[in-house]
Amino acid sequence: MFGAIQRSSVSDLGVSYEERTHGTCKKNVEYTSKMRKKTIYQDSSTLGEAQDLEEAEAVNLLRQTLIADNLLPPILDDYHMILKYLKAMKFNLEDTKNMWINMLKWRKDFGADTILEDYKFDELSDVLQYVPQGFHGIDKQGRPVYIEILGQVDPKKLLRVTSIERYVKYYVQEYERTLSIRFPACSIATGRRVDSNITIIDVQGMGIWNLTKPVIELIRRLQQINNNYPDTLCQMFIINAGQGFKMLWNMVQSFLEPKAKSKIHVLGTKYKSTLLEVIDASELPEFLGGYCNCAEKGGCMRSDKGPWKDPHVMKVISSGKTKGCISRLESTGIIHNVGQCSTSMIQDAISSLKDKTGSSQYAIAKFIAKKQENLPTNFKKILLIQLKRLVVKGKLIKVKASYKLLPQANKKPDAKLIPATKPKPASNAKLVAKPKEAAETKPKSKAS
Repeated sequence: MFGAIQRSSVSDLGVSYEERTHGTCKKNVEYTSKMRKKTIYQDSSTLGEAQDLEEAEAVNLLRQTLIADNLLPPILDDYHMILKYLKAMKFNLEDTKNMWINMLKWRKDFGADTILEDYKFDELSDVLQYVPQGFHGIDKQGRPVYIEILGQVDPKKLLRVTSIERYVKYYVQEYERTLSIRFPACSIATGRRVDSNITIIDVQGMGIWNLTKPVIELIRRLQQINNNYPDTLCQMFIINAGQGFKMLWNMVQSFLEPKAKSKIHVLGTKYKSTLLEVIDASELPEFLGGYCNCAEKGGCMRSDKGPWKDPHVMKVISSGKTKGCISRLESTGIIHNVGQCSTSMIQDAISSLKDKTGSSQYAIAKFIAKKQENLPTNFKKILLIQLKRLVVKGKLIKVKASYKLLPQANKKPDAKLIPATKPKPASNAKLVAKPKEAAETKPKSKAS
């Protein structure tokens, strides 16, 4: 109800422009303050992406207009950020410029540029008791996953430990943290641009009766903020939807555009298989069908698990030198240590294990560990990242929590075995050939 709206900004849900997680970590603040001097998002050249010519022309035109009117501060000068605003306004230059101007005014008035460094939300631990929410892991494409147990939200108790004003500031702080830290960290870890997230909302027990006056007021305040963060939602999964919520949903969805509806999936109690198609079981909490419990972190909802917790990734972000970061990390062995976890080693492990249903990460790691000495302490993390990269590149197939070789990869070993079996078919061919010749000669003799 609260944080979930953050992941589904109003532009994502198709509402017109006119209408429409976890404390301050000192280390992250230090990294962010250094990076934000450059830009909120990574530079578009970081990952060597191809750009649509028409989109690039529109971005360049708007960018030049903003520069001419002194409306483009360095922290916001980014190709993809400008593109998000253009898409939100359906590439109408004048409307996009007005939206941009309103965003700049809001950021100045609210203090969004420095909120990560300046704001301390000391009551977070208490807030999470009454609004269970947080980021946990990434999906199979490397996007951060946000989870909120909406059915357990207690607005009355929430407002006893904090105020609407302070919660709204925390809300904005988490938005800024996601843009400045989580998205860049996921981009570095997966080797592709990540600028949207997956949201899971558990609405068990939720109904129209939950919309009290304080809740409606808070939602209204958060919706106003969402205008300044367009297009951050990739997919939303609403689970445990009962009759009470479905009544509420029927009212809401009539205001959504078809594109927005396609992002939102309302599921009942049989949701686990759907979530596991998008998110690996190792990244999904046990209570949602995965096998992660983050016991050492006080539970999944408080762990803030993700690539943004990797000190090596954060070091790259803080340096501001994200260009070529993937190859640098590979060469130093910090993240993708190809020498100790190469493609051939992984394929050899899967081939040797000979599991028809595929080999799990655990089985592959155990096999490699037996053959390799002096593996790094973060080897399992290196392996997981490498497995995900091989799936994205089409070199492996992922089936649930296991990995299989492509059919072509399976055929290669068989091809080597063909010469060993050639003698038998050859001898049989000679035996069969004689009757055939005899069969062919008889008709000829009769014809003559």
